[in-house]
Amino acid sequence: MTDDLLPGLGELERAVMTLVWSKDSMTAEAVREQLPRRLKESTVRTVLRRLEEKGYVTHTVDGRTYVYQATEARGRVAAKAVQRVVDWFCNGSVEEVLVGMVDTAMLDRKRLRMLTDRVERAKGKK
Repeated sequence: MTDDLLPGLGELERAVMTLVWSKDSMTAEAVREQLPRRLKESTVRTVLRRLEEKGYVTHTVDGRTYVYQATEARGRVAAKAVQRVVDWFCNGSVEEVLVGMVDTAMLDRKRLRMLTDRVERAKGKK
């Protein structure tokens, strides 16, 4: 997934991706069995094919069975989605977003400190 601007996901696509992200790999049948609503396997295969076209999953073949894996971790995909929102609504200003989150009580000082510590640790690993 080299494109930073991944297409959006529909409700069913998000549900499928949540399952795929929860495992190292999954077949269409395994996804179908774990979805909260009953769908035909062909429907699930179609959703997985669309997710592959959009760049969210890739597959290998085991015998005649497609085995799907996420192309990137959920956190990286989420970060790209947040970047789009930041660019779109705040002209790329992460600071404006964070101040807005503090102003609306989404973040308090304690949470900000914790996030700052996590960022520092993550930077230290690189």
